[in-house]
Amino acid sequence: MLDITALKALLAQPKRIVITTHHKPDGDAIGSSLGLYNYLIQHGHHAKVITPTDYPQFFDWMPGNEQVIIYTEHIAQSNQLVAEAELIFCLDFNALSRINELGAEVEKSTAVKIMIDHHLEPQDFDDYRYWNINACATAQLIYEFIVNELHDKALINKDVASCLYTGIMTDSGSFRFPNTTSAVHRIVADLIDAGAVNWHIHELVYNSATEARLRFLGHCLADKLEVLPEYNTALITVTQAELERYHIITGDTEGIVNYALSIIGIKLAAFIVERKDRVKLSLRSKGDFPANDICKKYFNGGGHRNAAGGHSDESLEQVIAQFKSILPNYKTLLIQ
Repeated sequence: MLDITALKALLAQPKRIVITTHHKPDGDAIGSSLGLYNYLIQHGHHAKVITPTDYPQFFDWMPGNEQVIIYTEHIAQSNQLVAEAELIFCLDFNALSRINELGAEVEKSTAVKIMIDHHLEPQDFDDYRYWNINACATAQLIYEFIVNELHDKALINKDVASCLYTGIMTDSGSFRFPNTTSAVHRIVADLIDAGAVNWHIHELVYNSATEARLRFLGHCLADKLEVLPEYNTALITVTQAELERYHIITGDTEGIVNYALSIIGIKLAAFIVERKDRVKLSLRSKGDFPANDICKKYFNGGGHRNAAGGHSDESLEQVIAQFKSILPNYKTLLIQ
C-alpha cells in the first residue's frame, strides 16, 4: 500500500489524472470529484473527471462541470484516458462494480489508484486509501486530504469550496444527520470563508424543481405511499409507466424516500422504482436500524446504516412482496 509521502512525491509534478465516482452520481459524488479536480488543476495536473453515467441537472452549475466526461456517451475517449492515466482517483465508492463497465478499464489500468471514500467494506483494488466510515461525506475527506495530508489549504479557492460544500451539504442531509459533527461544521465554515455561498448553493440544489417533478412528487405522496404501522415502515413504489407519464429524468426521484421517513413513528422507509433494466430500491432509516443490512442480504446492494440502496432483476410486484416478507425478521428492531 502506497504511503502519503510517496503519493505526495507523485503529485509534485504534473500528471495525467482521471477522477471517477459511482454511477448515477449524487451531490457528494460529483461535489467531491469536481472539488478535487479544481484543486489538482491549480498544480498543473492534466485532470479529467469521468462519470459512469449521467447525473442530475441541478448540479450542472458546479465549477468544472463542463469538463466532465460521461462514460456512456464517450466510451472510446474515456477508455483512452483511463489507459493513459498515471493516477486514478476513485471517489465515493469502494468496489469497482459501482462504476459499471468503467470498472473493468480501471482494474486493468497500470495507473496508481487512490481510493477516497466513507463506505463500509472496501474492495482491495487500490494502491492508496484515505478512508473513514465516520465521515459524513467523501467531500469532507477530500477537504481533510488536501488540508491534513497534502498541507495545501491555501489552494481551497471558491471553486473547490463550492463543490466540497455541495457534497457535504447533500450527504449530511443539509447538516442534520448524526455524523454531522462539530468538526464538520468547522470545515463548512472554512469553505464559506473560502468563497462557498451557502444560501445560493442550497437554492441551486434544492429549489430548482421542474413542474413535472413537483407533480410527480404529489402523485407519489397522494397515491403511491403505503404505511405499515405494525412495522413502523413506509414505502413508495413507482412503475416505469409512471416515470414516463411524468417525464421523469435523472435526479427527479432524489430525496422522495425521505418524505416517507418523515412520518411520525416511521423507522424505515423505502422507495422502490421500476426502471427499464431492473428494479431499484432506496432505503432510509432512523436510529440504529440497519438499512444497509437489508440491501446487502436481499437486494444486491449496501451502503450506510441509515441510507442504503440495492436492486433486483425480479418484477416490481415480486420485489415489493419480498421487501414486505422480510420485515418480520426485523420487527424487534423496528418497533423498539
